[in-house]
Amino acid sequence: MTDGLHTTDPTEIAKFVGSLPQGAGALNEKMGVEILEISAEKVVGTMPVEGNTQPYGLLHGGASVVLAETLGSIGSGLHGHSLGKVAVGVDINATHHRAATSGIVTGTATAIHLGRSSAAYEIVITDERGRRVCTSRITCSLIEAARVPKA
Repeated sequence: MTDGLHTTDPTEIAKFVGSLPQGAGALNEKMGVEILEISAEKVVGTMPVEGNTQPYGLLHGGASVVLAETLGSIGSGLHGHSLGKVAVGVDINATHHRAATSGIVTGTATAIHLGRSSAAYEIVITDERGRRVCTSRITCSLIEAARVPKA
């Protein structure tokens, strides 16, 4: 049950991101998150390590969680849209496997559940050598748009 949107076309992705209430969001822009592929089943994006490090020069664990939440939320949002609902995050966790100190990390969010009231994704973040840096899981509740608080 999806709206059928599946694209790697940068123009279509930009159009989708531009349709969101606040575009990509200020945090994603600050962190340099770029979306490469979107569908309800799979979302892929990248983020630079530089500028997203902790005091020892390693990729900040919170930065990995930001990337994971962004990707899982996009997929959940696409699935929710096909049901006339909005996705809101209710749970996220992350296990950090190895350090990244430079380059770009890539996150791939793969749907593990696409239901009528919730969606869940596993997000695997890898470094440029394809080594797993972080594994995350997010669950989003799918709610009626009228229940979303106004900013």
